[in-house]
Amino acid sequence: MTEGTTSAAAEGADTLTRLEQEGEIAADYLEGLLDIADLDGDIDMDVEADRASVSIISDTGSRDLQKLVGRDGEVLEALQELTRLAVHRETGDRSRLMLDIAGYRARKRAELSELGAKAAADVKSTGESVRLKPMTPFERKVVHDAVKAAGLRSESEGEEPQRFVVVLPA
Repeated sequence: MTEGTTSAAAEGADTLTRLEQEGEIAADYLEGLLDIADLDGDIDMDVEADRASVSIISDTGSRDLQKLVGRDGEVLEALQELTRLAVHRETGDRSRLMLDIAGYRARKRAELSELGAKAAADVKSTGESVRLKPMTPFERKVVHDAVKAAGLRSESEGEEPQRFVVVLPA
């Protein structure tokens, strides 16, 4: 192995260790939150796409956890930000941690991938660009990825919170 390969492998291992540490800090923070709110839930940690991923799941059904998701994921987004701040406080580094509660984000990702693929199909058949409704940064990213997978381009336009995706013809 060359020196460059060794340092790249070491850097990858350091990144994984750092992301695992972010996940541990987030899990501790979220466990405390669940205790305070007197909610049952298990914490699942992973590293996906160069970011720590933490999920709160429940064996007893996700009805109680829905309170932590809120309408259209608003509470989930706020909890994700608070969790990122808790990680930042401990590590001094900005976190890109993703939080999912009761599978909400996973279901949303599937719906948005379908929306992006459908928009791309519409653009391919009509040759006209398609403007989608305003979305959060997470939602736009999922749609952009689906459009790219369909072989087309897309752009985000507008100002937050009214920023939206435009799917463009080839």
